[in-house]
This record gives sequence, C-alpha cells and structure tokens, in this order.
Amino acid sequence: MYDTQVTLVGCVATQIDYKETVNGPAARFRFAVTPRYFDRRKDTWIDGSTSFYTVWARRTLAVNLAGSVSVGEPLVVHGRLRVREDPPDGEGNRWFSADIDATAIGHDLNRGTAAFRRVVRTDTPLMDTQKAAVV
Repeated sequence: MYDTQVTLVGCVATQIDYKETVNGPAARFRFAVTPRYFDRRKDTWIDGSTSFYTVWARRTLAVNLAGSVSVGEPLVVHGRLRVREDPPDGEGNRWFSADIDATAIGHDLNRGTAAFRRVVRTDTPLMDTQKAAVV
C-alpha cells in the first residue's frame, strides 16, 4: 500500500539473467535511463546523466522477459522502487542502489514496432481440477 510505484523509460543495458529458483522463475537485468531535454539556446537535444537500475521480474513475467528482450532494446518498466544500502567498503564509503520489482515490462513503441504473441498455458491448476472432476 505504501510502496513507491515508478514507471521508467530506457534501454536494456545487460543480458537477461534468468534462473529457476525454489520460489519459481526469476530474471534480472540492468536498465539504463537517460533523461533528454531540448536546449533552446543551442537548438538541439541534450542527454542528461544516465541512471542505472536493477530490474527484477518473477514467475511468468520472468519467463516472458527472458524470451522477448535483448540488450539495447527500448523498454517501459513499471514496478516497486526499492533503495538498497550496501555495507560500507574498506574506506568507509556507503553505497546505495536502486532496484525495481517489476509488475509490468513492455517494449517502447515510440521507438519501434513489436509483435505480441500470447502464451497459451496448458498446465494450469484449474484445468487439472476440471480433468479430475470429469474422470
């Protein structure tokens, strides 16, 4: 209820790291977000500083992400922002990182086209229950 929901527009910076875990499929990747603004004095677009986020996907989103996304592709990512503090290094420096627990990921159609293919699941528990009731 009190989570910080964010929507980011950027590009995939690393390959998708997909793993099967005891809690189900999980995937992660680094996501680069670079703000752009128009400089009227120079009459040109200027890139701002790039921010990097680690995006985490779970279950079906992880499976579909691994089969659909490659490095460099423009995406829109929506999810919960988590700021993590790493332990201080040997010099006493504190490091922070921003993670996104994704609830939705899609290609940015402002920058290209995409072809959607619906995944047909045949192993749903509801279907197994219905089969058992028929037998």
